[in-house]
Amino acid sequence: MRRTAPAEAPQRPDAHLPAGGGTRSGGREPLRTEFPFELPRGYVDDAGVVHRTGVMRLATARDELVPLRDDRVRENSAYLSVVLIARVVTRIGTVDDIHPGVIEDLFASDLAFLQDFYRRINAEGHTRAAVTCPSCQEEFAVNLAGGRLGES
Repeated sequence: MRRTAPAEAPQRPDAHLPAGGGTRSGGREPLRTEFPFELPRGYVDDAGVVHRTGVMRLATARDELVPLRDDRVRENSAYLSVVLIARVVTRIGTVDDIHPGVIEDLFASDLAFLQDFYRRINAEGHTRAAVTCPSCQEEFAVNLAGGRLGES
């Protein structure tokens, strides 16, 4: 039984536009929920095929809460990132059944890449990073979504 009346949502000033989006001409960028990436080394499947490209989606609150109930995470908190990354990576190459076992088999550099990628897309909403050239001190942005070690 509901004891209070449901709150009405306040009117958005841009209510005439699609939710989460904006106009292409000077408005907000549309909400992106999936981000492609390229692993530095690649996932090697049971047949020896190397898979480098993949897709990670934005995490939900459930994605961050459910792993806390996992017995492996309770025994070893370092396992949290494995379970969490397995929930939000939707595909690596042709492998679309991503589970903690797949993430466990990644090279350490690929897991570190995905941890950083997760932080970037969920905290900052994009995969760009501001960098400064060590030689000429020019500042520019690089996209961290792809490339091998040392590339962008």
